Amino acid sequence: MKTFAEMLDRYAELAVKIGANVQKGQDVLVKCPVDAGALARLVAEKSYEAGARCVYFNWIDDRLERLRLQHASEEVIRDYPAWKVNQLESLVKRGAACIDIRTTGIGMTDGVDPDKLALDQETAWNALNTYYDYRMSDRVSWTILIYPSVEWGKKLFPGKIRELAVRDLWKVIFRMTRTDSEDPLKAWRDHLATLEEKKGILNRKKFRKLHYKGPGTDLEISFDPASHWDGGASRTTDGTSFVANLPTEEVYTLPLKTGVNGTVVSTKPLNYEGTLIEGIALEFKDGRIVHASADKGEDVLKRLIGTEDAAHYLGEVALVPVDSPISASGLTFYETLYDENASCHLAIGKAYPTCLDGGEQMTREQLDAHGANNSLIHVDFMIGSGELDIDGETADGKREPVFRQGHWAL
Repeated sequence: MKTFAEMLDRYAELAVKIGANVQKGQDVLVKCPVDAGALARLVAEKSYEAGARCVYFNWIDDRLERLRLQHASEEVIRDYPAWKVNQLESLVKRGAACIDIRTTGIGMTDGVDPDKLALDQETAWNALNTYYDYRMSDRVSWTILIYPSVEWGKKLFPGKIRELAVRDLWKVIFRMTRTDSEDPLKAWRDHLATLEEKKGILNRKKFRKLHYKGPGTDLEISFDPASHWDGGASRTTDGTSFVANLPTEEVYTLPLKTGVNGTVVSTKPLNYEGTLIEGIALEFKDGRIVHASADKGEDVLKRLIGTEDAAHYLGEVALVPVDSPISASGLTFYETLYDENASCHLAIGKAYPTCLDGGEQMTREQLDAHGANNSLIHVDFMIGSGELDIDGETADGKREPVFRQGHWAL
């Protein structure tokens, strides 16, 4: 049986070799909470072993961020540090691999003025638009993984003392990311081959529409003829493979911006910047969200959608079966990286240009012509369940089952 230290070492290796796939001579940018120093040092070590030129760190701390939002004026919040923008942009423009180590921050924004919180997010999205564009257009390799917090452990395993809650959470993380496999690298390569098979089937079918039916959901999504399904391993514009999410169980594409009609309800909570939004219900007409509500966190949801006009449209459609390892765990993680890989989901906001044939080379005008939404934000919310059916409609109007009761039917 492997020790925790050995498992953490494996986890870091997956981030570097499978996630970002760090190349010889490449810079690496690690975004990391201060509590995750042990993992960050291992990621740096593995990156240098892979031949990294230099590993840079962008340290974050939820508690310090909370203090800033509580005490800083709106004028200060609007003034995003130019030095930080310059650092991040210069690194991705040099082709740096990006490794984001996240923690959930559950409850960290409780009591913070929602106007300040919304202003802070909008300011960051505007300031870092170029940096995120490099990532979402796959001009650099990038990956996201999780480091558990005490708050998250206690949320998932209530009643346990903090040490045991965090220990059990680590076990789940190692299992969901295949870190506990006999050969984690091989396990990931096999898994990516399975996702490749699924997206290959969808791309051969070339559905022009998907029809969703479930409790509270009756939704139709149309696709541009140039769109295709992606998932599993992605490739940068120079051909380097990488896996953006550890774990990942999805295949995804972009919807036609004006081609979404009907209603949809969420099936899992959305943890948005430390605020839980539950019971999301959206109505679409010609792609635009015309009505939005939530059982909890509705004000935050509406502020999110109200960020800009483009935030009223979808940017991603993703398919995940209910028998994925994360769904089979029976846990709601309150963390999008995990919950989105347990459930079919949609994303409000920016589309991935890489889901259009030749999208990486298209101008903004060309992307717009193909119905690729362009927004400052990209926020996933979960809609999958064991009661969700999805039909695909081909170019000649014929329908065939894609999902039945949450399972692949293709």
